[in-house]
Amino acid sequence: MFAYVGSFTTVERKARGAGIHVYRADPASGAWTHVQHVGDLVNPSYLAVSRDERFLYCVHGDGDYASAFSLDPETGRAKLLNRAAAGGKNGVRQAVDPRGKFLIVANYASGSVAVLPIAADGSLQDQHQLLDLPGEPGPHKTEQPSSHPHDVVFDPSGRFVLVPDKGLDRVFVFRFDAARGRLSPAETDCVKTRPGAGPRHLAFHPKLPVVWVLNELDSTVATCRWDAGRGALTPIQVVTTLPTDFTGYSTTAEIAVTPDGRFVYCSNRGHDSVAAYAADADNGSLTAIGWQLTQGRGPRFIGLDPAGGFLHAANEQGDTIVTFRVDAGSGLLAPTGQVIRNGSPVAIVFTGTG
Repeated sequence: MFAYVGSFTTVERKARGAGIHVYRADPASGAWTHVQHVGDLVNPSYLAVSRDERFLYCVHGDGDYASAFSLDPETGRAKLLNRAAAGGKNGVRQAVDPRGKFLIVANYASGSVAVLPIAADGSLQDQHQLLDLPGEPGPHKTEQPSSHPHDVVFDPSGRFVLVPDKGLDRVFVFRFDAARGRLSPAETDCVKTRPGAGPRHLAFHPKLPVVWVLNELDSTVATCRWDAGRGALTPIQVVTTLPTDFTGYSTTAEIAVTPDGRFVYCSNRGHDSVAAYAADADNGSLTAIGWQLTQGRGPRFIGLDPAGGFLHAANEQGDTIVTFRVDAGSGLLAPTGQVIRNGSPVAIVFTGTG
């Protein structure tokens, strides 16, 4: 099993990263061993892997393009294939369609979503569709001046793409034409969140028709019913990601769900913790079970390994990746003692199962 870590690299980001790092990950112990450093990359931040695990894709924070890499299944090493225009500024998240033919990119600064074709050799072509996201900005004057899409997620069927927009307090829903690689608004094209919530990321339950939406600005996570026929979201619950006795400034960053759907984790930047929840087996509603400090500043990313046995917290401001063992019975986290030094880490993806 291999882990790929993206990072911020520029002075403008006050960053200390140096490209993409590749690690061999032991699924039994959670231990990582460094394999490769892919340098000469500017802010290779969020990462995505094709479903056949042959290719890696990344967007470049503050840039206007995405990059493609081929992956060696034996060594885990990544080789740059090419770069292609994403049609907007500051791509923050991307997703590969289930057939591996298209890459969908959220352009945060430009308020747009782009579709880039993927060639048979895994390389990218320039975007062939660009959609601007409409709506009124939220009430937060500095964080919500305009549309700021922050994630793109395919539903389990691959027929819909969901885009949480932090700037507009909306989650957009698009139908995806897999043959042509085109997005179009779904019947219920968006759901509005609470004003000032700032929806950032979302995750599907692996079995139930449930979506969890992580709200950055008000530090909450919303449980929503998912209508897979119409592509519609209906919120049923909102809970805080912070302990009741915390009064400082904090924003959320990432959400992770165990493979069995029993537990959900959300990272807090400011409180510098991971909030852990048990998910109801019938409707996915969340009950807080505890908070685990990430042993570093600014956990911009948290990620579970494919088996769900370990959670890794990428502390962007602390320049560390800290590993926690997941208790399969309780869902609680316990540090393993592993602390990987990695400048300004902001994303982790995995390939392989052993």
